[in-house]
Amino acid sequence: MTFASMTGFAESTGSHEGLRWRWEAKSVNGRSLDMRLRTPPGYDGLEAPARRLAGERFLRGAFQISLLVEQPEAARGLTVDAVALASAVKIAREVAAETGLAPARVDGLLALKGVIVSEEAAAPLDPVARAHRDAAILESLASAFDRLAKERAAEGAKLAVLMSAQMDEIERLIGEAGRLAAVQPQALKLRLAAQVKELLDSGSVSDDRLAQEVALLAVKADVREELDRLTAHVQDARALILDGKGVGRKLDFLAQEFNREANTLCSKSSDIALTRNGLALKAVIDQFREQAQNVE
Repeated sequence: MTFASMTGFAESTGSHEGLRWRWEAKSVNGRSLDMRLRTPPGYDGLEAPARRLAGERFLRGAFQISLLVEQPEAARGLTVDAVALASAVKIAREVAAETGLAPARVDGLLALKGVIVSEEAAAPLDPVARAHRDAAILESLASAFDRLAKERAAEGAKLAVLMSAQMDEIERLIGEAGRLAAVQPQALKLRLAAQVKELLDSGSVSDDRLAQEVALLAVKADVREELDRLTAHVQDARALILDGKGVGRKLDFLAQEFNREANTLCSKSSDIALTRNGLALKAVIDQFREQAQNVE
């Protein structure tokens, strides 16, 4: 299984003893494998094997599968259901006798549901013939699913390129954040010394006290752990993209971990340049997560 998107469309056609049909298969994002199958009356037995065929090829996605059937020429004729017609005539006469209204016209009676039926409905297939028909229809559904899988794989290949580029940008921003964070302790010391001089009218705090305060602030502003975890997440994301076997959920979870570390980085920042870097990092991570949610 390759790195695949959950978005795609495919169709296939088939025929069997004069019967023609077309399958349409569409899939979009979904948390699990969810399939909605639409078939004409008389084809309900296709649902279970259709779900099995989908499960053999896909892990996730919301699927809409439709079967459009064109009846053979011989089955397009119409016939009158004599029992239904007789019942309709009897009811029409009773209503006319009780109400004094004019009797129902022939065209009105024939328009009643169930009075005129197709010859296929009047003569349903025997079990063996139905089994052969359904087998042929399912074979073409398998073909549609195979084409859909190729469509999703092609879209997944584009996603892999895009998400790898996003990892490159995240890695670049992490490196820049590391360089900006390296100068934070000295900047904190200078800022604190300037503030102390402004607040005290006379004298100054001792160098030891100043060093203690700077040390406390430096510990609070230390982002090395966050940067190390972000770097590890980049390596994990690259490995998952390369693996490609149903990694969508893992990538989505990893994107959440990326975002958590970026939030902490911003909250610890005491430098406007580092804060801007963290915000840029969050923007790319958000784009990455948006793409990850479309990965199977």
